[in-house]
Amino acid sequence: MYINVIEAYRKIIAIADAELIGKTFSEGNKQLDIKESFYKGDIKPIEEIKELIIFGLKEDATFNLVGEKTINLALEMGIINEESVGKIENIPYAMILI
Repeated sequence: MYINVIEAYRKIIAIADAELIGKTFSEGNKQLDIKESFYKGDIKPIEEIKELIIFGLKEDATFNLVGEKTINLALEMGIINEESVGKIENIPYAMILI
């Protein structure tokens, strides 16, 4: 998984499954564009990603999550629920605004 922490008005934490970086998926009038410039930060081990997610939650960060592994991790951590997960071409994604 790639994680990119973007410093803005509030932190934006973008996490995506590595194999999805640089790809675009479309379905009807929806499009999921997993741009390298946004999602490709650093590849980190799961434990470090969990720590960064916990840090982000404490900092009121915004999260952009894409991919099966990423979404499963977020579900496992309880930061999203099944109802908050969308899919485009069977690629799951979620956004968290705290």
